[in-house]
Amino acid sequence: MRIVILPTELEVSRFAADIISDVIKKKSRSVLGFATGSSPLATYEILIEKYRKGELSFKHVSTFNLDEYVGLKHNHSQSYRYFMNEHLFQHIDIDIQNINFPECINNDFKECSANYESLITKQGGIDLQLLGLGNNGHIGFNEPTSSLSSKTRIKTLTKKTIESNSRFFDPSEFQPSLAITMGIGTILQSKKILLIVTGDNKKKAVVDMIEGPISAFCPASALQLHNNTVVVVDEAAAANLQLSEYYVHSESMHLNSTSDRIAPKINAN
Repeated sequence: MRIVILPTELEVSRFAADIISDVIKKKSRSVLGFATGSSPLATYEILIEKYRKGELSFKHVSTFNLDEYVGLKHNHSQSYRYFMNEHLFQHIDIDIQNINFPECINNDFKECSANYESLITKQGGIDLQLLGLGNNGHIGFNEPTSSLSSKTRIKTLTKKTIESNSRFFDPSEFQPSLAITMGIGTILQSKKILLIVTGDNKKKAVVDMIEGPISAFCPASALQLHNNTVVVVDEAAAANLQLSEYYVHSESMHLNSTSDRIAPKINAN
């Protein structure tokens, strides 16, 4: 696991956008896993700017989103398909046929989940999976106590997650309590994982993920098992890390050893 600590959220987002860009430039038909929420927003803005400048094309890229609410229509303003369209897809040259979400329209949850896994496999697997980190250590909608070998499936959201997301819904509006999400096992099958974390409110989850034991109580701790994971955090989110000086030193050694700041040749742990 490569740990990169940067001063600000903007620098974290730029670093993440550079990693994603590098994957696409090296493989034009990349398969990317995308995430929603506040964490990747600035990264998406930077990717859009790269596209507008002619530095990047998504023409042959395929995407798989981590998760989606159950019970929301495609055009609902709080659906994750709507979110991705608003914040990324409609601003770049991606082929709409290459965009995939773990949706379940017919309420056959088992079949929809299996079909999503099959689609990922048919594409040759995910080249790069982008993740954010929940306050309780969840990734996707894999809440605490999720199986670390889980595949795409329906999950019941915790009260804390529902309360956290309630700010996006009007009081009279239906708010889902179920979501369909890639499993932790699905995420770990990605060839490369990029997790970005910013903000003081995430510092406990960051410690649990990086320096705590591998545990279902912190689903993101399973990333310790992946041999090509880059965790990029700002200083606020990294404030409680016991080995922060080591991570900074390790990254400086990495930068001194190669002109390619993206290829993770030196692991932090």
